[in-house]
Amino acid sequence: MDAVLNTHTQTLTSQLKEFCLSVGFDAVGIARAEPLTDEQAHLDAWLAAGYHGTMQYMERTRDKRLDPRLVLPSARSIIVVALSYDTPARHTIRPGYGKLSRYSWGDDYHDVMLPKLQRVVEWLSTHVSSCESKAYVDTGPVMEKQWARRAGIGWQGKNTNIISRTMGSFFFLGVVLTSAELDPDEPSRDYCGTCTACLDACPTGALVAPYILDSSRCISYWTIETKPDQEFPDDIRANLDGWLFGCDVCQDVCPWNRFRKETTIPAFAPRNDETSLLLEHVLSMTPEEFRQRFRHSPIKRAKLAGLQRNARMLLFSAECPQRSDVHASDHSQ
Repeated sequence: MDAVLNTHTQTLTSQLKEFCLSVGFDAVGIARAEPLTDEQAHLDAWLAAGYHGTMQYMERTRDKRLDPRLVLPSARSIIVVALSYDTPARHTIRPGYGKLSRYSWGDDYHDVMLPKLQRVVEWLSTHVSSCESKAYVDTGPVMEKQWARRAGIGWQGKNTNIISRTMGSFFFLGVVLTSAELDPDEPSRDYCGTCTACLDACPTGALVAPYILDSSRCISYWTIETKPDQEFPDDIRANLDGWLFGCDVCQDVCPWNRFRKETTIPAFAPRNDETSLLLEHVLSMTPEEFRQRFRHSPIKRAKLAGLQRNARMLLFSAECPQRSDVHASDHSQ
């Protein structure tokens, strides 16, 4: 009987993975839905150090993040998918312009990924009786990176991003908690080795140690997460490195991004072929222009006031000279 059940689970898992790839995901892995006991000490120390900055929801949802069964009591498996957003475009350095993080060049990834994940949920409901499932794209109390590591998508690098040997790190993660019994994959091993390229390159020193990010020093945190009326500290403003929205430095220098996988999603291509914005244009932008330009874009999250605050920080600060992108091939693994 056990052999029959195992064969059924293996077949279901194989068919599910094929379906996930057929709807457009670039990778898929499975993890058991169980408490993240090994990760608890790291999370608690990170929170105690205040490295989450003003993101108080990280503390409020701490218990749910550590146990997926507090989110979906019937959860037995966790499906993790990856979707590349890398395009042939690259950043260019132009005076008076502010750089945009690659993930924000095209359409909002939530709008692209969630419909695909809902198709996975629907597939499960038709293939598993009384199946319960919940899909998330960084919008719920789920530690996507830890589940991606456990599901074999990749390892969590020293820059705290998930890195794949075949895809690099320029990809989005999606998660489905499900009551379906699926065969788990082996967790990925760590291939960072002795490399410290990301720690050495971080403009603000936000990577305070390998695998530890102090969000309150991170350019992405300041340009995306903070309220528009919150001014940047002097040491952050002086080291923005030309970034208007987000920051890609720790990924740009990662040697594993020599193996980045180009996206198959046209919606992720740079809008208007823009990978940076003229700062003076941002400052003169009207609310209606902002709504039209950034409709269905990740940049709308910053709001017009936030984006203009970022532009002022770049224009009127005594920041260090902008640096061109550092090629990953310049660093050894």
